[in-house]
Amino acid sequence: MDPVTHGVLGGAIGGTLLGRRLGHKAVLLGALLAMSPDLDVVLDYGDAVANVTEHRGFSHSLFVLTGLGTLFALLARRFAPARDIPLGHWWVFFVLCLVTHPLLDALTTYGTQLWWPLDVRPSAYPIVFIIDPLYTLPLLVGVGVALVTGNGRRGPAWGLALSCAYLVFAFGAKQLVEQRLEPLLAEHGLQDAPRVVQPTPFNTLLWRATVMDGNLHHEALIGIFDGATPPRLETYTRGAALEPAALATEPGQRLVWFAGPFLRYEAVEIDGRETLTATDLRLGFPGFHPFVFTLATREAGEWQPLAVTEQLDSPYRADEERLTALPRLIQRIRSPEPMLCTSEFVDDRWVVEVPEPC
Repeated sequence: MDPVTHGVLGGAIGGTLLGRRLGHKAVLLGALLAMSPDLDVVLDYGDAVANVTEHRGFSHSLFVLTGLGTLFALLARRFAPARDIPLGHWWVFFVLCLVTHPLLDALTTYGTQLWWPLDVRPSAYPIVFIIDPLYTLPLLVGVGVALVTGNGRRGPAWGLALSCAYLVFAFGAKQLVEQRLEPLLAEHGLQDAPRVVQPTPFNTLLWRATVMDGNLHHEALIGIFDGATPPRLETYTRGAALEPAALATEPGQRLVWFAGPFLRYEAVEIDGRETLTATDLRLGFPGFHPFVFTLATREAGEWQPLAVTEQLDSPYRADEERLTALPRLIQRIRSPEPMLCTSEFVDDRWVVEVPEPC
């Protein structure tokens, strides 16, 4: 999630737990604690793939943050002026303000290394987009009330309750969407195919399903207001013939660890050289995927790994096209007709099949 959301979540937790005793100081301290795990963004690993896949790593580990919270609790109990606050209360305050940061991140598509240093893939169960105003707003208002009035507990507690209720709604919406998706996948023999179901940008009313199928991948948009209108699959090629060349590079292997099978490969010309790129299909929206990485260049007919990978800047769509797409998404949230087709935003050479009336 974005830093503002993390900050107001930590502030709401801090105010709810210790606001009665510490007032707005609990809110401010909680906000600072909750934003601190993202300080890892200042680390430069010298490689674009490494920078993206190492983010939400050690600084988001439940082991590391629980240990850090325990240390802070011991120091607060020993040195803080508020000597009447028990050690257990300090411990809950510090640990919750810290660990709720990665737990919230794990509810987005990006994935979070909750169990670092264990060698497991990032955890992700996406029920909210990385920026969701409806989740953030109650927290922001609650924290704002606490800072303005000096009552450090009531506003944050209400904001925290409403934001948690929104997550429960988002979880229920995902269950509904997945139930509507299952018959469609069964019809196409894809019931066991790898998939990711996630909300579209800035809402939990319209969801996007991405389903992998060998050299193909399928996209579907499913809204909770679609009623009896069944979802439809749009089919694209993912350049699987280039996958062995990508997996011959260490960054390519790292991306598979990070994104699983949800990668598309393409050979493009960059600075006069044929370059192998990999796109994370989970993040963003068809035609607007922000994570595209260079992996290798073709020399004398052979793919040679790049010494340093790069992240390409919006290779397909300009900012004004993103602004044009957003109203279409809003319209699609309200009704399945007229149909919004993801193929409208994707390069035609990737399109294999689209349903009528696209």
